[in-house]
Amino acid sequence: MARSSTLRTVAWLWLAATVAVLVVGFRQAIFLAPMEETMGNLQRIFYYHLAHAILGLIFPYINLAASLAFLYWRRRDPLKALTADALAVASAEITVLFVGITLATGMLWGKPAWGIWWTWDARLTTELILWLLYISYLMLRRFSPTGQTGVLSAVLAVFAAIDIPIVYMSIQWWRTQHPAPVFGPEGGGIDPAMVPAVLWNLAGWAMWGIFLIALRFAVERRHQIAEQDAALLALEASLETPQ
Repeated sequence: MARSSTLRTVAWLWLAATVAVLVVGFRQAIFLAPMEETMGNLQRIFYYHLAHAILGLIFPYINLAASLAFLYWRRRDPLKALTADALAVASAEITVLFVGITLATGMLWGKPAWGIWWTWDARLTTELILWLLYISYLMLRRFSPTGQTGVLSAVLAVFAAIDIPIVYMSIQWWRTQHPAPVFGPEGGGIDPAMVPAVLWNLAGWAMWGIFLIALRFAVERRHQIAEQDAALLALEASLETPQ
């Protein structure tokens, strides 16, 4: 009981800190960052698009690590395997959310900037494939045969992770319509006055994503425990039933 109360307190404190950071990020992005010369206020979508794009390529690795842990522990330690599986499904759902927001904010920028909502650009296409892979992951978990859900979804998670570096490297490997990177050795750079807005929003949305993963993980673990308890009760009832 004490542990549960402590975890709730930590969760509320984390949520409060997350909201505070997001408020600072919003203020930086909307009011303090300078207006971009060519795109005007439209460029402010960038602060949200970039944060979700980065995190949308990080959270899948949590899913991959948890899926590999599940495959390793499923026969050695089933309890650890169930915990890993709960983390895998939680991170997959948040990956779908963040990659979906990346695509949506990209289209909101693309319509006024390019005149179209969507183009089959290499970066956009590989990002869409990543989103569809994790949608498939969740559908597989929903409709796979009983007893095979963990293994089949873990294998799909390993396959889906292959697309992550392809998304990241697509701008270097192919000539794309997507803007060039602004950070890194090949980045064009941005006005230093815009950097705080980037960093505050990246931190805030990372904290929000971690909170959602932890919350969904807790819900999934409760669901697993409830299923185990129900199975034990059914087994006890069958043993007590006269033959």
